[in-house]
Amino acid sequence: MMTVRCYLAPSRIEGLGVYTSVAIPRGTEVWRYNSDFDLSYPIAKIAAAPDHIREFMDRYTYVNPFDPSQVILDADEARFMNHSDTPNVDFSSDISGRALRDIAVDEELTCDYACFTVGEISFQPPRHKTNGSATTEFPGHLTMQSADGPGRPPA
Repeated sequence: MMTVRCYLAPSRIEGLGVYTSVAIPRGTEVWRYNSDFDLSYPIAKIAAAPDHIREFMDRYTYVNPFDPSQVILDADEARFMNHSDTPNVDFSSDISGRALRDIAVDEELTCDYACFTVGEISFQPPRHKTNGSATTEFPGHLTMQSADGPGRPPA
């Protein structure tokens, strides 16, 4: 769950991105896992879901670090945070994300997907339309890949 005020807007990275409404000093917690809002789903249940639900869940969930048989779906803007090789938010903790540097008002919040991805990171095509067309210049969303397929931890 985002712990700072933020909003969604078109991103130069891909589709929609999460932007901060407030200045964020370095070290500030910007996200924290909250089991009351961030939903956990059994991977087996998602595997049996219709295609459009599996595609949604593959894009917006990540393996629960406390129970690898489950994935987590962030209930708020956090699920739209884009990947960057030079992120401004650190997710190396299993339960929180912190600002790696001072982040200015209206700056996009980014993270390194490798911090919470099991298996290979592979980027998906754009899902959201901005200005009438899908953004394709800078890919930014991923599918978690492993020997067991998308969104599933390795056996």
